[in-house]
Amino acid sequence: MAFTPLDRDPIPQPCITLVGMAAAGKSTLGQKLAERLGWGQLDTDRHMEAFYAMPLQGIMDTFGLDEFLRIEETLVSDLGLTRTVISTGGSVIYGPKAVARLKELGKIVMLDIDRDTFLERVGDGENRGLAIAPGKSMSDLYNERQPLYRAAADIVVRTDRHTPEECVDQILEAINLP
Repeated sequence: MAFTPLDRDPIPQPCITLVGMAAAGKSTLGQKLAERLGWGQLDTDRHMEAFYAMPLQGIMDTFGLDEFLRIEETLVSDLGLTRTVISTGGSVIYGPKAVARLKELGKIVMLDIDRDTFLERVGDGENRGLAIAPGKSMSDLYNERQPLYRAAADIVVRTDRHTPEECVDQILEAINLP
C-alpha cells in the first residue's frame, strides 16, 4: 500500500525540545529519545551549519555574536515540525521568538548540569561556537543562562546524576505522550 502525505497521524504528535548548557547532553539524549520514540531528530546547531555551509564557530567568527543570535532565532522560529526531538544550541534561550515557537511545537525539557560539570566538560569553550560576549567567563555564561532555561522549561532533568537511558526514561515519564 502506498502512503500519501494525507496518511499522516490524524492528530499530529507534538515535538519535544531539549534546552540547556553546552555539554548537558542535548545531542546525545536527543538521538536516544528520538530512537526510543521512532521520531525524527533535529539538532539546531547542525541546521545552522547546513544553512550557512560552515561550522558553528565559522558562523560566529563571520557574523559576530549579535548576528549569530539573530540567525539562530530566525531559523528556529521558522521550524515547522511534528514528531521530532529538537536538540537546541545553548544560546537559543536568548531568542524570545525562537522560545515561543518551540513552546508552540511541544514541551521544553531543560537538561540541567551543575556549574562544575559544565566547566569540566566545556573547558574554555574554544572552537565550540559558544555564543558568549567578550569579557564574560564561562561561569558568567552559566549563571546568566540557568534562569532563562528554567523559565522556558516544562520539565527539568538532571543529566549529570543519571545515565542517558535513565534521563530518557525520566523525560518520557514526565511528558506522558497521548
